[in-house]
Amino acid sequence: MLCPCGSDKEVDQCCEMFISGIRDAETAEELMRSRYVAYTKANGNYLMVSHHSKTRPVREKMNIERWAKSVQWMSLVILQTEAGGKNDTNGMVEFRALYVENGTLQQIHEKSQFMRERGKWVYVSGAHY
Repeated sequence: MLCPCGSDKEVDQCCEMFISGIRDAETAEELMRSRYVAYTKANGNYLMVSHHSKTRPVREKMNIERWAKSVQWMSLVILQTEAGGKNDTNGMVEFRALYVENGTLQQIHEKSQFMRERGKWVYVSGAHY
């Protein structure tokens, strides 16, 4: 089965390795893709762990899971990246995620900010468009 992140890789050779803890994401884009897959699975635990400790919405975890289960995830498109490589400490990933909610096609268009916390990539915040 192909990974929902759109990489054209098998899911167990792609984002599932990060979600299950087998490997850490090496780039901000890998983390972004794995967070999208976590949304498709309503995996609130991974979404919390991969979120920066200072901006982590712990109190919203159940609402995030409930919402993620209520929509049908369609696709993820990475529009651009800035920094966020193996040797960087900060990065930005702009993406568009499509989903269907209550029979209507919707999108999230965001420029997400990432940084390393304790050596691992984490999501910090995002600007929506």
